[in-house]
Amino acid sequence: MRETASAAAKPYHHGDLSRALVQAARRILENEGPAALSLRAVAREAGVSPAAPYHHFKDKNELLEAVAEEGWEQLGAEVAKARESAPNQRSALSSIGVAYVTFARQNPALYRVMYDGMRDRTAFPEHAKDASSGWNQVECAIVAAGGDPDPAELQLATIAAWCAAHGLAEMASFREFDALKESLGGEEGFIRAILDHLGVFVRPGRDKPPAA
Repeated sequence: MRETASAAAKPYHHGDLSRALVQAARRILENEGPAALSLRAVAREAGVSPAAPYHHFKDKNELLEAVAEEGWEQLGAEVAKARESAPNQRSALSSIGVAYVTFARQNPALYRVMYDGMRDRTAFPEHAKDASSGWNQVECAIVAAGGDPDPAELQLATIAAWCAAHGLAEMASFREFDALKESLGGEEGFIRAILDHLGVFVRPGRDKPPAA
């Protein structure tokens, strides 16, 4: 593979080209939007030859799947960090919601790609089933906060929690709420207050300190 002149300005280590292409795709998505994304544009952004992406992705859709997977992994990491840093298990649920909404607001194009890739799936992708995934983190947080561990009830509670955060991510940018945000100390205070009011995460139950 022959690198273009711009590759010297954006070097990558052997074996890292796939990740470099995904990162390049993310930059294009956030800066220019989905319409600007193509394998040729990604190659140019990454500083490699136009043929280079085809060694890793057969087409644009396969590249987008890789971008979405990285997005879900990043969201899972943000959710886990929020849960671990919460002072107790019940407040962890609101912290998870804040992390989710913040991620969606900070990565709008990536967030859309993540959900676009899920619409036609009949099952979650394998990485979504990992213990570190955002979905499993929410399930564990619900049970730890006193939620019903019955599989059907837990799935319903997790869907409700996820939908609440997803809906808030859509509405958090409304200018209508600017004054309310200011009165609550800013965007995080606004997000947390709404999540605390929803009451969809768990039924009333015990509270206990986070597990060690």
